[in-house]
Amino acid sequence: MTELGDYLRACRAKVSPEAAGIPSAGHRRVPGLRREELAMLAGVSADYIVRLEQGRARTASPEILRALAQALDLRPDEEEYLFRSAAEATGPAAPARKTPPESQRVSAPTRVLLDSMTGVPALVLGRRMDIVGWNTLGAALFTDFDALAPPQRNHIRLAFLDQRIRSLYRDWETVAKECVAYLRMDAGRYPEDPALARLIGELSMKDEDFRHWWSTHRVRAQRSGRKHFLHPTVGELSLDFQVLDVRGAQDQTLLTYTTEPNSRSAQGLAFLSAWADSDRTPSADGETTEPAGPHSDPAGAEER
Repeated sequence: MTELGDYLRACRAKVSPEAAGIPSAGHRRVPGLRREELAMLAGVSADYIVRLEQGRARTASPEILRALAQALDLRPDEEEYLFRSAAEATGPAAPARKTPPESQRVSAPTRVLLDSMTGVPALVLGRRMDIVGWNTLGAALFTDFDALAPPQRNHIRLAFLDQRIRSLYRDWETVAKECVAYLRMDAGRYPEDPALARLIGELSMKDEDFRHWWSTHRVRAQRSGRKHFLHPTVGELSLDFQVLDVRGAQDQTLLTYTTEPNSRSAQGLAFLSAWADSDRTPSADGETTEPAGPHSDPAGAEER
């Protein structure tokens, strides 16, 4: 079996016959499209679909792959993953390196940019969703990254294995599924990355949800959206995120969080910024009190 075969089967399972315009009658043993139905929609033989899924087909032309993507109603990022999987399974080695370079350092200009974004939480993500850079407000929103060992500075690892981070997200399951889908895209770029294999193995062993969602082969490269947080210091925050490529830096993206002006979330973010920029926490009446720390429960809160 190959990643291409697993991915095709997973995609077939997600498409209902009705959505594909195929009349469905009687009991179906498998969810989604049958092989022969996908073959009909893509204009290829059912035997060819079998050979693709079993890793026995040695060629897959761009025209066939595009026909499969259309039949399966794939998004652009899903189609990109299909092409990458096909290149690994049926074609010659891709010119891009399968094993990524080791260095993920943030450049000096990017560091200056991060430090200048005083009112915007920002992180720089590298391969495998490693957190390779952050600003003060980004650390205040999530955690003190300086206190973590470098192997622990990983966005998806923290989302699954750090209870403090899990509790930040009001809809943790949605966020976690998106992280898994994003990591699957990264695996398509560097299928022979040993550090990625170790991360996937650790998460699979320690978290049943990750193990299940990884097996669905869902991929996603979402560049914008909204996240809902429940921060222990400032309460509820609804923040819009954007993922921007860092030009000149291989496999690095800038993740920023903003909010609507004059909103409750904007007030909370401003308070959090003041909290992060001071050794003492401003209170509502103008007094100052010693901060409990960005991840301490508010007074009187019960343990989660």
